[in-house]
Amino acid sequence: MRVLAFVAAALALIAAIPPASAQTRSEIVPDVWQGDVLRPKPEIHVDRIRFITDSDYPPFQYFDEEGVLTGFNVDLARAICEALGVECDIRPVEWEDLYTDLDNGEADAAIASIRIDAEALTKADFSSRYYATPARFVTRKESDFKDIRPETIAGKKVAVARGTGHEAFLKQYFPAAEAVPFDSADEAQMALKGGQVDLVFGDGIGLTFWLNGVTSDGCCEFRDGPYFDAKYFGEGVGIAVKKGNRQLVEILNYGLEQVHASGRYEGLFLRYFPMNFF
Repeated sequence: MRVLAFVAAALALIAAIPPASAQTRSEIVPDVWQGDVLRPKPEIHVDRIRFITDSDYPPFQYFDEEGVLTGFNVDLARAICEALGVECDIRPVEWEDLYTDLDNGEADAAIASIRIDAEALTKADFSSRYYATPARFVTRKESDFKDIRPETIAGKKVAVARGTGHEAFLKQYFPAAEAVPFDSADEAQMALKGGQVDLVFGDGIGLTFWLNGVTSDGCCEFRDGPYFDAKYFGEGVGIAVKKGNRQLVEILNYGLEQVHASGRYEGLFLRYFPMNFF
């Protein structure tokens, strides 16, 4: 169902959006690589990189209608291998097995939208981040919220996913708002649609696809933001490798820079995210 919802939302967005101009691209693509001087090519002692990912997080990684593993992370892994001139294996595993497979030597790298945060850094080493997603507020279109500040939403019900950085951030910086935790982001979104809460605070990418998908029925829209905070939302997303494998980190960072410099990253991002969640 997640894949079908994503496909429906993506097709609708692609049909509605005109070809991107240079200005549009700069607004949409989160350019975490700022065009710095390219690092020298490291010694590459491998002829193949074995990537793992999970298979149920569209549009990042998922099985398409023909049962083929695809998605932004899958295509980015292939692009990195091409830039490095090495073979590329990509296979899906359960999310909870990602670090175990790295530790056991059953894979070289995990590319599955893994956030670089304090907990993750105890389990693996990471490449440079290759994207970061902001937190955003969403409310119903008819609401009067224009300028969202702690005082303007004091006493208002704000839905969040329970136990997340979004919940902690909301309680820290918007203490007068009434945080209403739900067991999942989907439940929080439906509570807003149904009028049980005044706003939702959550991940910008997930909210973008909900807003433009069929389940929202066009009820809602972004208001204010975006919000970035490494303490609550992590340093961004990177490629994980076994703890201590700094040589592979160096190789992957070089590959990522080459993919950026060639324009391939921008093309992949616009293919899978033809909308602005910033």
